[in-house]
Amino acid sequence: MAGWRDRLREVSAERGLDDGQAEQLTTLLELIARDEHVPTAVRDPAEAVDVHVADSLAGLEVAALHDATSIADLGSGAGFPGLPLAIARPAAHVVLVESATRKADFLRRAADAIGVANVEVVHARAEEWGATTDAAVARALDALPVLAEYAAPLLRVGGVLVAWKGRRDPDEEQQAAAAAAQLGLESAEVVPVQPYPASRDRHLHVMVKRSPTPAGFPRAPGRARKRPLR
Repeated sequence: MAGWRDRLREVSAERGLDDGQAEQLTTLLELIARDEHVPTAVRDPAEAVDVHVADSLAGLEVAALHDATSIADLGSGAGFPGLPLAIARPAAHVVLVESATRKADFLRRAADAIGVANVEVVHARAEEWGATTDAAVARALDALPVLAEYAAPLLRVGGVLVAWKGRRDPDEEQQAAAAAAQLGLESAEVVPVQPYPASRDRHLHVMVKRSPTPAGFPRAPGRARKRPLR
């Protein structure tokens, strides 16, 4: 048990987190380990400290996300990357958007257990949530063209979408660029990251909102996934 705590302190130090923030991350990992309803298969803290926490905090390498005052985690699931980002950036308002009731319930329990005052859980589909945010993040949610359509209507002009992805796929990236052009977005950069020593082929895809999203978006719930923009 001491091993993962040492590793968590390393990760926290790498990201400039203080002892209080490291303790909040410890509480999150302990909750995941004991809550039988947690919506993730990775529950052992020895694995989750890297696979969940270190991977989530890698998003801070994107300057626009690091400096955002409002962040929406789309399809938040078990709260990654949203909860670690909320802990790391207490001045930012972080909204965890989740359509599944069981997952949204877990997110509320987790936010209460950790004691993060800057987190809001929204039980809704991304297409139905009508707020505006500086940044949208998504991890293990969908293909890039679909994520672009989810995020574009929610972002202010100048805001960013940051998508966690594995090995680069030229076809997916080409389709994403085409979708982005229809949505007022621009594929800005792909940032290679290595959040923990054993990680391979991890990338953060960054899209910037350059102009207002045209009328007609978001399309009806489910449409983006069934008929992605080309």
